[in-house]
Amino acid sequence: MIGVFDSGIGGLSILRALRAELPDENFIYIADSGHAPYGERDDAHVMVRARALTAHLVGQGIDALVVACNTATAAAIHRLRADYPQLPIIGVEPALKPAVALSRTGRIGVMATRSTLNSVKFQQLLASLEGQAKFVLRACDGLAAAIEKSVANTAGGAAEIAASCALHTGAMGRFGNGPGDIDTLVLGCTHYPFATEVLRDLLGRQLRLVDTGEPVARQTRARLPARPAGRLSQAPLTLLSTGHPEVLQAAARRWIAPGITAQALDIPSALLPGH
Repeated sequence: MIGVFDSGIGGLSILRALRAELPDENFIYIADSGHAPYGERDDAHVMVRARALTAHLVGQGIDALVVACNTATAAAIHRLRADYPQLPIIGVEPALKPAVALSRTGRIGVMATRSTLNSVKFQQLLASLEGQAKFVLRACDGLAAAIEKSVANTAGGAAEIAASCALHTGAMGRFGNGPGDIDTLVLGCTHYPFATEVLRDLLGRQLRLVDTGEPVARQTRARLPARPAGRLSQAPLTLLSTGHPEVLQAAARRWIAPGITAQALDIPSALLPGH
């Protein structure tokens, strides 16, 4: 069983890639929507929630954990690995290195949450690529929330995504394939792949979009413990939400498979050992 968590529905983009790479594995996914958005909270809040969710998933008997959230990876994965040294824990980070390999103009846009861009982990990644490209960073406040709203069929959700994408990309500069243009865009939040079509319509089909789903899925496969001999899997998927499960369910039916159901889950931070 592989545990996966995110602050909301964004991690479904990672789950989709994981299921494609590992179709015979069991997954349990938690959307911590009742304590979101992580990207606009401080590191202490994210750390407490990440540890509480991980403790719950470990109690369910998971064999590996995927932190399907850039913000939680940056803020908490080092502590999670210290808490559970025997558990394979795979995180996500904005795909700057693949973007460098793809870009022809050497100018790369990075859309991410404010917490991710301000994190030490991200700044270290950015520093490691100094001189290899020019990165134009943008903290996309409100975009993840707009994506969640659109799934819930709340009035104005789709229009909000379009408006948010236009606002944030408009502030980044010119997109294109000419000198000085941004020709590659890194989607540095797991929610943002669900705005791919909006971004392509807005910025052009020639734009190179880079997210982390497939690399994370490949890394998870490499880190999984060996399957016990004779084990048969029915590859079930369990979806849980600390917020409104109908939002997670609607998103999963839209982006994962029809007929999927989600259930409510309560994980108080106070139940975290040592908190």
